[in-house]
Amino acid sequence: MDFLPIFFNIKNKTCLVVGAGEVATRKIMLLLQAGAQVSVVSPELDTTLKEYLMHGKIKFCAEYFQPEQLENIVLVIAATNDRTTNQLVSEAAQKRKIPVNVVDDPDLCTFIMPSIVDRSPLLIAVSSGGQSPVLARLLRAQLEIMIPVAYARLAAIAGKFRQHVKQHFTHPEKRRIFWEKLLQGRFTELILAGKDGAAQAYLLQSLQQEKDESPQGEVYLVGAGPGNPDLLTFRAMRLMQQADVVVYDRLVSPAILDMVRRDATRIYAGKERNYFCYRPSEKQQRRSGLVPSRTP
Repeated sequence: MDFLPIFFNIKNKTCLVVGAGEVATRKIMLLLQAGAQVSVVSPELDTTLKEYLMHGKIKFCAEYFQPEQLENIVLVIAATNDRTTNQLVSEAAQKRKIPVNVVDDPDLCTFIMPSIVDRSPLLIAVSSGGQSPVLARLLRAQLEIMIPVAYARLAAIAGKFRQHVKQHFTHPEKRRIFWEKLLQGRFTELILAGKDGAAQAYLLQSLQQEKDESPQGEVYLVGAGPGNPDLLTFRAMRLMQQADVVVYDRLVSPAILDMVRRDATRIYAGKERNYFCYRPSEKQQRRSGLVPSRTP
């Protein structure tokens, strides 16, 4: 991972955009949508930004960039067509430890602006680390089609009852299991059908039927195949993402293991292979009588 994907709270905080062309305007629109107070530094403004200024949406400084303009700024975006200016902005921001993005120049960035699927409060960000923005945009377009707009309501309603569910289930694992069952069943179907009231009633009914007791565990055997994650079935992916404990051996590729839920407990079974044949662990060989047991 070249960049750590995070979501930065800039609501009511001042962000600086250097540049006022078409690209800068798109970045400014994103910052405003996130609730930021935006200051723009540029000799001129384009037509759209003049309207923003007239309606009080942005502040404008009709100058060339100067490092002093970074005072009390929490985030900087450089979007000019002059690399010398962009580099000056990047160096000045990094010297002050302010996150900076230079459009189309990853070497000058400390953070990357991803392609965004907006289903607020649900947000999905896709980034290529600045290597292929077009690819990230194409993937975002596919996600836009796959994820209905109704998922915004789904996330909002789930958030509305989050504290209620937390009070019902004292153990975090039990809450997680409840939400996984709920979000993969009739509750989600009702939201997608536009029946929000019925969905909320179903949630409360499901909550009343659930007891704060330890759930009975289940064990699934998932074949990892030849090691290519693209060949996993959807069911295998779902089970890997739900599992609390994952037991794996050396035959499971790192690419497959990376797709397991990150907070799941992982137990290595100890199997390995050499170039010519499969070889069990020494403990397994002793149990099978292939090697003598160790004496105390």
